[in-house]
Amino acid sequence: MEPLRRYAIFAAVVEAGTMTGAAKALGMTPSAVSQHIGQLEELLGLTLLHRSTRRLSLTEAGELVWQGCQTLRQTLDQIDLRLGELRDSLVGEVRITAPVGMAGLPLAQALAPLLSAHPGLHFAIIADDGKRDLLKERIDVALRVGTLADSSLVARRLGEVSMLLCASPAYLARRGIPRQLAELPDNDWLLTDSLDGALWLRDEKGEPHGLTLVGRVICNNVLPLRQFALAGQGIALLPEAEVSEDLALGRLQEVLPAYRMAPMAIHAITPEREVSQKVRRVLTALQDYFGQGGRGRQSRPG
Repeated sequence: MEPLRRYAIFAAVVEAGTMTGAAKALGMTPSAVSQHIGQLEELLGLTLLHRSTRRLSLTEAGELVWQGCQTLRQTLDQIDLRLGELRDSLVGEVRITAPVGMAGLPLAQALAPLLSAHPGLHFAIIADDGKRDLLKERIDVALRVGTLADSSLVARRLGEVSMLLCASPAYLARRGIPRQLAELPDNDWLLTDSLDGALWLRDEKGEPHGLTLVGRVICNNVLPLRQFALAGQGIALLPEAEVSEDLALGRLQEVLPAYRMAPMAIHAITPEREVSQKVRRVLTALQDYFGQGGRGRQSRPG
């Protein structure tokens, strides 16, 4: 980096016209400025300045170096401009990772208005139920559901997700509709491996009730479980936003609606507290969407 500093000092001397003027502008002594110019000339093996008692003038080599300094300054100005666009405008890429169950319909509904309103904005979506290294993979936003582990990353609460016990009409017709909590364990269960066979439900008074369940199908993601539920293979615990259309159309029915799992918090994780304008707008869109239980204000493109 030292040669670059000497070029900068050389440019300051040319602009000021004297060593003394450059020293004053740079907050250095004239002798220090002269020393740096001498070191630059020694490095290049060429004289850059004709020195006289009254003024300085450029040699042929000095003229070439001065032109190069001006070109470099223009390049740096362009870089500053582009960086400003990336920082302050909705242009460029935002890298987002989310659980597989959220990376489809929820993200599409939450972020589609931003894409429509800002043609220069791009999203790279990484659907993964595991925990990605945000810094290593240059991820801007990670969505996490449930309790967060201690971390140096920055968490912003977006809202919460409600989970419903669901089964298809065909399954309930075949096995019977459970009327009491004690009937649930005798059913075929479609479970995520994170439950580990234990399910806690709260009644309408908020009192917790624990159940031990055996999974007929166990999966690390809710999307396959939804498909098994639609195929009439059992009862599944599914996100309300994911099955709202299935419930409305009668493809699925809620089982024992008086008992529900406590809602799980949804957080957006970022590597740093200070984020760019485009990431900030993404966070706002996500908060609008998940803050209303997955029914965000689609009319607010922002």
